[in-house]
Amino acid sequence: MSDFRKRYVVIKSNRDFTYLFKKGEAVVNYGFVCYIKPRRAGKNRLGIVTGKKVGNAVKRNRARRIIREAFRLLDPVIKEKTDRRFDFVFVARAKTPTLKMQQILSLMKKNILPKLNKAG
Repeated sequence: MSDFRKRYVVIKSNRDFTYLFKKGEAVVNYGFVCYIKPRRAGKNRLGIVTGKKVGNAVKRNRARRIIREAFRLLDPVIKEKTDRRFDFVFVARAKTPTLKMQQILSLMKKNILPKLNKAG
């Protein structure tokens, strides 16, 4: 069997997105906006929002890809730092498609990990 499995669940329902927008704690920087909310059990959940202001379809897809890849690399670090699980919703900004994945990952480590340590 392949060892390739997603370590997180994708948020798809509009209800979950609106709940996180209202109740989640926001982390804002020039690369993205992230809403974080602790959850009771299971795996970390990830949702990505890219609006039309980000650019055309190619730029929106690139923004989603680099956010998803950076989160995939950050997820083991989150599991190592805390026992709690979280819901994450990332909102791409206009600058997101022009950034490299390593830049997004460093922004996530710098801005999101301290919030999780406080919440956990």
